[in-house]
Amino acid sequence: MKLIKGFTLIEVMITVAIVGIIAAMAYPSYMESVRKSNRAEAKTELFDFAQRLQRCYTSFARFNDKDNCPAYKTLEAGTYVTRGSGFYKITIAHTSGSETTTYKLTAEAIKSPQTQDTANGCNKLTLEHTGVQKPEVCW
Repeated sequence: MKLIKGFTLIEVMITVAIVGIIAAMAYPSYMESVRKSNRAEAKTELFDFAQRLQRCYTSFARFNDKDNCPAYKTLEAGTYVTRGSGFYKITIAHTSGSETTTYKLTAEAIKSPQTQDTANGCNKLTLEHTGVQKPEVCW
């Protein structure tokens, strides 16, 4: 009698099932890590605009100087899509009545996988002139 080497169908099915279970648990965790690392794009752009707006405030005593502040001019023209992969759009808003001394920058996800980053509202990051970053768990 000749001995046949190989795997039985049951052994192959068990292996496939184990790999499937491991993949089902690992994939969501992997995607969360990808979304978390992609947030760096929004954070970088928000801090860059905040620094440029602070320079305008130092030089011209206002954040919303349309003539002398290129950062404000860029944001006021509409939505600015982040450099890199373009996962976010950045907008600027002001507190009513305090347009010259306040701003609130918002980076909102516009492209997948960041649009699915809804846990704790991390698909929308904000940075205020006072340095307040929201939502805190996303920073």
